[in-house]
Amino acid sequence: EEGKPFALPEKNTEMRRAFAYLTTTRGISRTVLAEFIKRRMIYEDRKYHNVVFVGYDKSGVARHAHKHGTFTGGKAFKGNEESSDPKYSFHWTGKSGRLYVFEAPIDLLSFLTLYQKEWEQHSYVALCGLSEQGLFQMLEDVPYIRQVALCLDRDRAGLQAEERIQKQQKPLSERLKEKGSAVRESIRVNVMNVKPYIAEITLGSIA
Repeated sequence: EEGKPFALPEKNTEMRRAFAYLTTTRGISRTVLAEFIKRRMIYEDRKYHNVVFVGYDKSGVARHAHKHGTFTGGKAFKGNEESSDPKYSFHWTGKSGRLYVFEAPIDLLSFLTLYQKEWEQHSYVALCGLSEQGLFQMLEDVPYIRQVALCLDRDRAGLQAEERIQKQQKPLSERLKEKGSAVRESIRVNVMNVKPYIAEITLGSIA
């Protein structure tokens, strides 16, 4: 039985609640946020006023939506829209050979808030969970990536995901070369523990 076709949540006519949550509650740079909004990658949904992070395929078709609640009185809602394709989770493609990998979109935006100098030059992907499919799709779609920086949580799930990715480093490089999607001898994977620095600019917990 086929699943429900993917569709983006209905967009609200404004995004005051989402913008206030991201900038005031989570400390995200307005300048950084504006770039994603301009590219229709972040908006506020109409029904629940969630922040919606949109992932597109290389043809510009929306294939993934991660929702994050804006309620500040308790634990925020988080989840992916039904039938989202994990290969196309929230991401940004730059021109350098460096890719930064995060678990959640707000982690990604918090990192960019801290390191804003020429951030647009690099590539970033939020796995929206711990599936590595978004990372591997980026490596297929962006053949000039040479270095991957894993910026995952240092908890059990994050460490396990890190180990899985490290183990697939060499076979993945070989597979990409065989497919002709990359002219590179190897992909170097580094681990970055950015959580302590990200936490400095947020009032709530990173999620």
